[in-house]
Amino acid sequence: MHLYVIGVNHTTAPLKIRENVAFNSEHLASALRELTSHDATEAAILSTCNRTELYCSAEDPEKPLNWLSQYHQLEIAQLQPYIYTLPNDEAVKHAFRVASGLDSMVLGEAQILGQFKQSVKIAQDAGTLGTLLHKLFQRTFEVAKEVRTNTDIGANSISMAAAAVKLAQRIFGDIKDQKVLFIGAGEMIELCADHFATQKPKSMTVANRTLERGTSLAEKMRAQGLQAHAILLNDLPDCFAEFDIVITSTASQLPIVGLGMVERAIKARRHRPIFMVDLAVPRDVEAEVAELDDVFLYTVDDLAQVVNDGINNRQEAAVDAEVIVANRVEHFMQWFKKRDAVPTIKALRDQAESTRQAELEKALKLLQKGESPEKALEILSNALTNKFLHAPSHALNQAHGEEHTKLDDVIKQLYQIKS
Repeated sequence: MHLYVIGVNHTTAPLKIRENVAFNSEHLASALRELTSHDATEAAILSTCNRTELYCSAEDPEKPLNWLSQYHQLEIAQLQPYIYTLPNDEAVKHAFRVASGLDSMVLGEAQILGQFKQSVKIAQDAGTLGTLLHKLFQRTFEVAKEVRTNTDIGANSISMAAAAVKLAQRIFGDIKDQKVLFIGAGEMIELCADHFATQKPKSMTVANRTLERGTSLAEKMRAQGLQAHAILLNDLPDCFAEFDIVITSTASQLPIVGLGMVERAIKARRHRPIFMVDLAVPRDVEAEVAELDDVFLYTVDDLAQVVNDGINNRQEAAVDAEVIVANRVEHFMQWFKKRDAVPTIKALRDQAESTRQAELEKALKLLQKGESPEKALEILSNALTNKFLHAPSHALNQAHGEEHTKLDDVIKQLYQIKS
């Protein structure tokens, strides 16, 4: 079996491709069990707004790749130009770099580590992690911690949430008079809510599929002295025009905010601008909305310039981080190669044990026939010596030329013979 990472990310695929291969977290466990039932022996899936990656142990990468395309009902030809397939040490290096924030759209961002850990937990709960991936992810998180501790990779880093606030300020200036709508109530929306709360907007509303979770987030805002409440997603069409700023990040597989809804809102607002940030993959807002006048719509890919402010310091730290990653990859691959030798070692020991048992039985029979212990031990030791040395002696006698030289060196090394 080999270790593979198969996937797409923000550097290889546009948003329209990434959203078509994204996994809903609610369905991730069943997808993993489906993948490991036929096409891989171990698997974990990391699916974020910037990447979808399969981490798997398999004979070859073709079966997992075919499974990915079939699962999302896509033709292989549609995916092939954007897919990267990384084997063994390249896969290990990639995992270490991703968790350390070295492969992120925002160099050094910390959120990916939490997303990675959550993906691994789902795989562990689904029963799709074995010895190889368990060891890989254990080392991955250790490396990420080492990079964070020993370099300034996270210094001066600006998150997507902070970037959304910066962009809103460019459109409205001071946002204290603006009404903010958050669609969803997950981790990303919570981060955005925290950042917008520091600007003290006029009001903050959470629209969510379930009122309970939305209300919980709204109560957190109210505890900071802000006007905040929760509504259901079904209520959006009736009140969408009220909001100046819309931040959305849900796990919906279909758009929540359609072109018609936004057109009606613009008309009702008499062309007062709406600022929208769609952080979801697949997208929550229909792409055509971006073409409307008086709408400023940004996707995750549009935030790249803002989030990379102050990148120079992080790039210097990234050099040190890459050194740490390279060293840790080497250590992991030493373990990986030793693991490959385990079946051979076991077979060798089994064969030796079988020989020992056979010769021991012969010695015991000699004793039962009245042979002296000294004679029986002499015969036993000679038989074991001849049996264990027969294979290497025969191989050396049969070898010629360069093969003989190499085999001679190996035997001297194995038996610690000083020539």
